[in-house]
Amino acid sequence: MTQAGKKKKRAVNRSIMLAKKIIIKDGGTPQGIGSPSVYHAVIVIFLEFFAWGLLTAPTLGVLHETFPKHTFLMNGLIQGVKGLLSFLSAPLIGALSDVWGRKSFLLLTVFFTCAPIPLMKISPWWYFAVISVSGVFAVTFSVVFAYVADITQEHERSMAYGLVSATFAASLVTSPAIGAYLGRAYGDSLVVVLATAIALLDICFILVAVPESLPEKMRPASWGAPISWEQADPFASLKKVGQDSIVLLICITVFLSYLPEAGQYSSFFLYLRQIMGFSSESVAAFIAVLGILSIIAQTIVLSLLMRSIGNKNTILLGLGFQILQLAWYGFGSEPWMMWAAGAVAAMSSITFPAVSALVSRTADADQQGVVQGMITGIRGLCNGLGPALYGFIFYIFHVELNELPMSESSSGGSVVAQYHLQQNSIIPGPPFLFGACSVLLALLVALFIPEHTNLTVRASNWKKHCGSHGHPHSPQAPGEAKEPLLQDTNV
Repeated sequence: MTQAGKKKKRAVNRSIMLAKKIIIKDGGTPQGIGSPSVYHAVIVIFLEFFAWGLLTAPTLGVLHETFPKHTFLMNGLIQGVKGLLSFLSAPLIGALSDVWGRKSFLLLTVFFTCAPIPLMKISPWWYFAVISVSGVFAVTFSVVFAYVADITQEHERSMAYGLVSATFAASLVTSPAIGAYLGRAYGDSLVVVLATAIALLDICFILVAVPESLPEKMRPASWGAPISWEQADPFASLKKVGQDSIVLLICITVFLSYLPEAGQYSSFFLYLRQIMGFSSESVAAFIAVLGILSIIAQTIVLSLLMRSIGNKNTILLGLGFQILQLAWYGFGSEPWMMWAAGAVAAMSSITFPAVSALVSRTADADQQGVVQGMITGIRGLCNGLGPALYGFIFYIFHVELNELPMSESSSGGSVVAQYHLQQNSIIPGPPFLFGACSVLLALLVALFIPEHTNLTVRASNWKKHCGSHGHPHSPQAPGEAKEPLLQDTNV
């Protein structure tokens, strides 16, 4: 009787597995248009960040109108909470997408990331509150990189990630200028409606056109697979930092250099708009020029430097440019100084790709994912700490906007009323000077990193937990560290 029951149970299990396979292959629901490709991921990223880029100028104005007394502090807290929530949730969402597939989590992350957009004109308070909470799902890049890893071979992955990152940059090069022009000509309400429509288009594109990328043979075996805490632990990679002295030096360098960078991206455009007197069009042009120069720096210039002066010296040069850029931002009191420092900022963007290349060249093949995971985890932590730190420093140095008129003349220039000349502080941008000091420490630490060595992080536990729940196309490949100029949490 028991034997018959076992046979019956096995037959039922086989039927369930067959049904799952049929659903996945032929699907009770539409599976998308064509085979999974990098272009599906590119379109998803472009539409999401194009929608947010349109709102660059309106967001700066609404932020000051909503928090007129402590604008920089509240901006830092909002972006800081969003960044920390993204850091905490990214590993869990990645692990769940390994089990349930990428398409559903692409839909989830895009929907919740774009959910605050229509609230800008409905209720600004709810708009900023939902932005903070949306950090739990603001990890579209993590899922997109996993999507790309599913459908590419290892030797193709770096190029595919580069295409995704370039698309991200292209969306932010064009959209702020378009949003500023439409806002000036037709009002911010039209910009919000257009951004909402583009976000809805992105969601519809995922529902209708994006096919599932997780290999068919992985899906049935993954259903019901347990998710361990080690997979979902955002601090798992950080716990391994101290296991090798070289890794420790690299991670300290990344932390000290990326902490001010994350804070800068969260507040700098607001700083240009409200303190330096940039018009909406000038801010949009600044973003476009900085984006284009950064793309050139991270491709042509980086390649030339790596061949001519070596990996470590390229890192040191990038850190030197970052110190100069932040100091110039800190002491600069005129708009032309911001433009000049922006050109230097583009050159400083070579630092992290050079760090990734150093790790990739010196780490053993089975250590790549471990070390790159540590660096990515540290950057994620900085995305939460940096904005909050910058907002707090602005607050304690009393850099406020209480006296600043918000009107603009018909010629397009901001009516600043010489606000930045009325400030008593010798340093217009104190957080940027703090950031320069932080990067100087990073430069001193980087001097002790040997250019040629073998990283010996003990990866047995890492490989054990990745091997039991991961799959052959896991996104934790070396190429994943090549992240875009701006993160999800910094837009």
